[in-house]
Amino acid sequence: MSYSDRARGLYLNQLNGLKESGIFKQERFIHSNQSAEIEVEYPPGSSVKKVINICSNNYLGLSSHPEVVKAAHAGLDYRGFGMSSVRFICGTQDIHHELEARVTEFLGTEDTILFPSCMDANAGVFEAILTSDDVMISDRLVHASIIDGMRLCSAEHDTFKHSNMEHLEEKLEQYANKRLRMVITDGVFSMDGDTARLDEMARLCEKHDALLFVDDSHATGFIGKTGRGTHEKYGVMGQVDVITTTFGKALGGASGGCVSGRRELVEMCRQRARPYLFSNTISPVIVSGTLRAFELLTQTTERRDKLEKNTIYWRKGLSEAGLIIKEGDTPIVPVMLFNAKLSQDFSRDLYDLGIYAIGFFFPVVPQGQARIRTQVSAAHEIHHLNQALEAFTAIGKKYNILGKTKQEIIEMYGM
Repeated sequence: MSYSDRARGLYLNQLNGLKESGIFKQERFIHSNQSAEIEVEYPPGSSVKKVINICSNNYLGLSSHPEVVKAAHAGLDYRGFGMSSVRFICGTQDIHHELEARVTEFLGTEDTILFPSCMDANAGVFEAILTSDDVMISDRLVHASIIDGMRLCSAEHDTFKHSNMEHLEEKLEQYANKRLRMVITDGVFSMDGDTARLDEMARLCEKHDALLFVDDSHATGFIGKTGRGTHEKYGVMGQVDVITTTFGKALGGASGGCVSGRRELVEMCRQRARPYLFSNTISPVIVSGTLRAFELLTQTTERRDKLEKNTIYWRKGLSEAGLIIKEGDTPIVPVMLFNAKLSQDFSRDLYDLGIYAIGFFFPVVPQGQARIRTQVSAAHEIHHLNQALEAFTAIGKKYNILGKTKQEIIEMYGM
């Protein structure tokens, strides 16, 4: 057989090395819907346990909202399970066009095109609209899906230091001879929870005649006064040329994504973006549920407002407990541990106390930047957050890291 014992041994050695280092990833099996409390089987084969979920992208608590579920059922009943086709052949229903129009209106853009996921949107957009005569200038902490999309594009690629506007302007000046320059950033940086300085970036792009691209997956639905995203937060609606985002987080948590922005750029994606041309259409179930999620968002900001209050409460509680967190004002709150094994051990101990939160470490985050990434939801009540704070405090005491500096933790546990 072609898969030799030598090849098997190479991979087994690598996997065993991950286990010995304490950084082997093992999935947990959830036996319930996605909510503030979930039922989890971990490790596999063990009994199911109810825990508080403090690491979900379910920011607005819509993943299991009865109105969203009802709409998804209606989509299944009246439009079918799937389209068995890509969009340009026989995969476009009227509800796909309706969702695109709804997203365009919500984000304040000119046009929108749907993709199976935001990862697919990011994989297709750069190659569709840029050429070898252009340059992509990205923040050094952009999401992995953006990095993968840029790799597929023939345009030159360079980076600027994270949120450093002076460095960005240097790069814009350096590439003044290019046909097009595109500045690329996350709206909310998913590992750190900080936001891009879009007001300053939009000003620089205007000054240097550059395009501005924002992946707003961790912002759409709840960042900004009415939840439009980071471009609303920074007062630059209409000034961002390309926005990619997902329906798989705050907007119901299922799947699907889009490219939204300038009409001509969206049309180029319809004509040339490979994940759009060669992937099946989003299921009618997803489209129908997402449309209802948008309706709920535009009726009231109650969920967005509750999320903001929960975020403030959670950040304050972790800081007062003596844990090191990343500064910011978003529901993404990383608890910094700096050591990969410690993040895994901390996560397991939290689970024993009824709290579900995952340790992140290299290569998901840079070497020496291991953490527990916590995420707050509008589905959380204060008693959920208090129980989680008690657990984080207890485990912090166990490992003697409360009130300790980064250097002191590294001296105890290494990087």
